[in-house]
Amino acid sequence: MARRALKLASLAAATSGIYLYGNKFLDPNDFGVVRVGRAIATTAVITYDYLTSLRSVPYGSEEYDFLKSQIKELFVSFEDTPLGAASLAQVHKAVLQDGRTVAVKIQHPKVQAQSSKDILLMEVLLLVVKKIFPDFEFMWLVEEAKKNLPLELDFLNEGRNAEKVAHMLRNFDFLKVPRIYWELSTRRVLLMEFMEGGQVNDRAYMERNGINVNEISRNLGKLYSEMIFVNGFVHCDPHPGNVLVKKCPASGKAHIILLDHGLYQVLSESFRMDYCRLWQALIKADMKRVQKYSQRLGAGDLYPLFACMLTARSWESVNRGIDRSPVSASEDVEIRSNAAAYLPQITQLLNNVPRQMLLLLKTNDLLRGIESALHTRASASSFLNMSRCCIRAVSTYQRSKSHSLYRRAQISLTEALSLWQINLYELFLWLKGSQLGNWVIALLSRMHHSMY
Repeated sequence: MARRALKLASLAAATSGIYLYGNKFLDPNDFGVVRVGRAIATTAVITYDYLTSLRSVPYGSEEYDFLKSQIKELFVSFEDTPLGAASLAQVHKAVLQDGRTVAVKIQHPKVQAQSSKDILLMEVLLLVVKKIFPDFEFMWLVEEAKKNLPLELDFLNEGRNAEKVAHMLRNFDFLKVPRIYWELSTRRVLLMEFMEGGQVNDRAYMERNGINVNEISRNLGKLYSEMIFVNGFVHCDPHPGNVLVKKCPASGKAHIILLDHGLYQVLSESFRMDYCRLWQALIKADMKRVQKYSQRLGAGDLYPLFACMLTARSWESVNRGIDRSPVSASEDVEIRSNAAAYLPQITQLLNNVPRQMLLLLKTNDLLRGIESALHTRASASSFLNMSRCCIRAVSTYQRSKSHSLYRRAQISLTEALSLWQINLYELFLWLKGSQLGNWVIALLSRMHHSMY
């Protein structure tokens, strides 16, 4: 049955591939830094392949009818128009013979064969640029492409990632990950449970459907803090097309649906601990520790720039405390102008930091873009959730390295007290922003004045 699904890949791409390069289905996020090189070469090849495939199987011909009949063996219905398309694959909605509605992810023809040529082309182009501009330090792009592209092209690996993250984050009842139908999946065709919703950056959709924007932003922060700081297994492509939201009619709860699990970053324990401690220092505005852990992560003397890149805040805001105030319009302009001015230093940093950091920086930027669209950027709750995860992660690590029962108990007590302090502070913030809190504050104020 799985082999039949694989045979359908060429037909489905041929009968619907013409939609790929129409503006309607293109997502600019699919052409990120790591993908630029392969996209240049692949576009022409795949477009030509689609056009010739369409010409070779005329609509209404005997061969066309035969191929369509093969689809009917598996599906009651199969929508030719893709739900979405990107540089590697496109997704179609279909209904199986047993009535299940599924999403069928189909890899574009010749992507497997073309990928090695794309990487070679990227390598040659970057070498030429480096020859002309000796300070150009982006050869790590080739290394990342060589490592990540084969993983993204293996849809069975994507299915395994989906199941792993669903199990890892099973305690978050608001998270939904599509179930994988292994019996109908191959390396180039992935069948999964069909799920739909509005994009996570669509504030208007959430307001129309009674979804709390702040709750979604807070829960998304919880998901990624748990992945990054606690588990070290990070979904690295959270652009809005891969993160959907939907209100459950039965429970009234808002769900976050996580799609496209082809690209994950696995963090080593030592990297994860340094990264945890760096974020703790950033949140506490502890500049000595910011310097220490930034340098341990390869930033060297450029640690102020590294801190600004991680937080997307000015150095002044980092020193003052990034949880003290949201990003202002003037600060945003300052950050953008400095990004251009410090491009050589940014290039040097990207070349020096551990490779694990590169996808995390991309992930941070995508998450920040979602927060900006929802107007929830730099909210106190996001930093509180990060703090909780950092405390738990560091405490778990310390316990694993301690052989003393007393020391492990001491670590657990310190962890519990730290988490309790965060909960107390969160309660204070909630009271401060609620009507009940305002009433309590006003009452205490009147009592204070009456006493004196």
